[in-house]
Amino acid sequence: MTAQEDGVQASAGAMSLEELLSLPATVNVTTAGRALGIGRDKAYALVRTGSFPVRTLPLGGTVRVPTAELWRVLGVEQR
Repeated sequence: MTAQEDGVQASAGAMSLEELLSLPATVNVTTAGRALGIGRDKAYALVRTGSFPVRTLPLGGTVRVPTAELWRVLGVEQR
Protein backbone atom coordinates (compact mmCIF):
# COMPACT_ATOMS: atom_id res chain seq x y z
CA MET A 1 0.00 0.00 0.00
CA THR A 2 1.37 3.41 -0.88
CA ALA A 3 1.16 6.62 1.11
CA GLN A 4 -1.42 7.79 -1.41
CA GLU A 5 -3.55 4.71 -0.69
CA ASP A 6 -3.32 5.55 3.02
CA GLY A 7 -5.13 8.79 2.25
CA VAL A 8 -2.03 10.95 2.45
CA GLN A 9 -0.36 12.80 -0.36
CA ALA A 10 2.91 11.16 -1.36
CA SER A 11 4.71 14.50 -1.45
CA ALA A 12 7.93 14.94 0.48
CA GLY A 13 8.14 16.97 3.65
CA ALA A 14 6.51 17.00 7.02
CA MET A 15 2.80 16.42 7.43
CA SER A 16 0.43 19.13 8.51
CA LEU A 17 -1.70 18.64 11.62
CA GLU A 18 -4.72 18.24 9.35
CA GLU A 19 -2.98 15.43 7.44
CA LEU A 20 -1.97 13.70 10.69
CA LEU A 21 -5.51 13.81 12.02
CA SER A 22 -6.96 12.44 8.79
CA LEU A 23 -4.83 9.27 8.79
CA PRO A 24 -6.63 5.90 8.89
CA ALA A 25 -6.30 3.55 11.90
CA THR A 26 -3.00 2.14 10.64
CA VAL A 27 -0.52 3.42 8.09
CA ASN A 28 2.43 1.96 6.24
CA VAL A 29 6.02 2.57 7.34
CA THR A 30 6.64 5.16 4.62
CA THR A 31 3.70 7.28 5.79
CA ALA A 32 4.66 6.90 9.47
CA GLY A 33 8.21 7.90 8.61
CA ARG A 34 6.97 10.97 6.79
CA ALA A 35 4.90 11.94 9.84
CA LEU A 36 8.05 11.59 11.94
CA GLY A 37 10.14 13.55 9.45
CA ILE A 38 12.32 10.65 8.33
CA GLY A 39 12.74 9.12 4.91
CA ARG A 40 11.52 5.76 3.70
CA ASP A 41 14.90 4.01 3.77
CA LYS A 42 15.69 5.21 7.29
CA ALA A 43 12.20 4.25 8.50
CA TYR A 44 12.55 0.69 7.18
CA ALA A 45 16.08 0.42 8.60
CA LEU A 46 14.72 1.37 12.03
CA VAL A 47 11.93 -1.20 11.71
CA ARG A 48 14.45 -3.92 10.79
CA THR A 49 16.59 -3.17 13.86
CA GLY A 50 13.60 -2.84 16.20
CA SER A 51 14.41 0.85 16.77
CA PHE A 52 11.37 2.45 15.13
CA PRO A 53 9.97 4.91 17.71
CA VAL A 54 6.42 3.56 17.36
CA ARG A 55 5.17 -0.01 17.78
CA THR A 56 4.86 -1.76 14.45
CA LEU A 57 2.50 -4.55 13.41
CA PRO A 58 4.06 -7.17 11.12
CA LEU A 59 1.25 -8.57 8.99
CA GLY A 60 2.58 -11.17 6.61
CA GLY A 61 4.80 -9.40 4.11
CA THR A 62 3.81 -5.91 5.22
CA VAL A 63 4.28 -3.76 8.30
CA ARG A 64 1.65 -1.37 9.63
CA VAL A 65 1.93 1.37 12.24
CA PRO A 66 -1.00 2.18 14.57
CA THR A 67 -1.94 5.82 13.99
CA ALA A 68 -3.01 6.42 17.62
CA GLU A 69 0.48 5.47 18.78
CA LEU A 70 2.03 7.66 16.12
CA TRP A 71 -0.08 10.59 17.37
CA ARG A 72 1.02 9.85 20.96
CA VAL A 73 4.71 9.91 20.04
CA LEU A 74 4.20 13.19 18.17
CA GLY A 75 2.14 14.73 20.98
CA VAL A 76 -0.91 15.13 18.74
CA GLU A 77 -4.34 14.98 20.36
CA GLN A 78 -7.34 13.93 18.31
CA ARG A 79 -9.93 16.68 18.13
